[in-house]
Amino acid sequence: MRRTGVLFGVIGVFAAALALALPAAHGRETADPGITRTSILIGGTTPLSGVASAYASVARGAEAYFKYVNARGGVNGRKITYKYLDDQYNASITVQQTRQLVQQDQVFAIFNSLGTEHNLAIRDYLNSIRVPQIFAATGARTFGADFRKYPWTIGYQPSYTGETAIYGRWIQKNKKNARIAILYQNDDYGKELINGLRKGLGPMSSRIVMTQGYEVTATDIQSQIARLKTSGANTFMIFATPRYSIQSFIYANRLGWKPQIFVNSVASASNLMEIASDAGNNRRVKGTMSIQFLKDPTDSTRWAGDAGMKLYRQVMKKYLPRGNANDVFHVYSMASAFSFVEALRKAGKNPTRSGVMAALAKLDSKKNPFLIPGVTVKTGRADRFPIEQVQLTRWTVNRKGDGRWVRFGPLQRMPS
Repeated sequence: MRRTGVLFGVIGVFAAALALALPAAHGRETADPGITRTSILIGGTTPLSGVASAYASVARGAEAYFKYVNARGGVNGRKITYKYLDDQYNASITVQQTRQLVQQDQVFAIFNSLGTEHNLAIRDYLNSIRVPQIFAATGARTFGADFRKYPWTIGYQPSYTGETAIYGRWIQKNKKNARIAILYQNDDYGKELINGLRKGLGPMSSRIVMTQGYEVTATDIQSQIARLKTSGANTFMIFATPRYSIQSFIYANRLGWKPQIFVNSVASASNLMEIASDAGNNRRVKGTMSIQFLKDPTDSTRWAGDAGMKLYRQVMKKYLPRGNANDVFHVYSMASAFSFVEALRKAGKNPTRSGVMAALAKLDSKKNPFLIPGVTVKTGRADRFPIEQVQLTRWTVNRKGDGRWVRFGPLQRMPS
């Protein structure tokens, strides 16, 4: 009887273990959360409300593109579900919601969360538990440069340091008499843009005559613009998010200040420039400079008949019909979603978190339909900067008073 009891006990333990194993074998392809045979769940945060709500389209456009992919069978038979939460551009809320997505919702990865401070606030946590932080929506250089310390993190867009270094090199070559005033967001994002500019200016960095910071909770930056004007600067750098960028153009115009303006790329979308022009007065923003790496949906002349823009408008019409198809941030989000889908395909039929991160370290695509010709999405063993090519662009106004960005010069590789 004793031997029989032991035997049944062993069988019982084996049966229990088998019962636990079978659901994993039949309902799941991997041991990682967020994956089943038919679905993959990813999550992220974005400001759907608050001072940076203009960036809401960074999530909504990606969601629309995933719906387009799902309607065509998904990726290796899996449909992508993208759950994004409103963090109001508040890093403390970003932390709370990211923990919810990981611990409660059991997402496979955090994708496309927006903001420098916000992604910095969650990076240690995600890397400590080996949850991928994919295509952090920030140009902070650390998200590409520090991959050895943070192997589960990767950015997407060109680095802020490289962007403003390009502006600095242009000024050094073309505006020897520059006196430079800077408006910047008083955090890591704004400070990195200033450091990149100093790097590009080199010996001309002493030409920076005044800087004025603003807090992300500010409602108005009129006083900062007034102080910058008193500096006598003939060159004005706007290192700000959309709300404050628009205010900068409006207040500078009201004060009769007409410097050469540069605006950082995350606030230079054509739809924002049109708002800044105040009901069509494009001459207010004429000559402003920035960089481009995305196709501009407002430029029907340049992209008429372009297959990528046709796809973009097709996706918008079908899956985001109430969205503004002229919002360039939708284009950015579809570009990053396209690259994520490519990496997921490369990760194979049974993707794991580590497998996706390995695929993200071996990107090599010249076919992203949402990027301007010549811009590639490429990473490597010691390179975690997916997009490193941009082109200078200038806001040009025609005889009718209509404005648009016109790219000039060659594609430039971002300085390291």
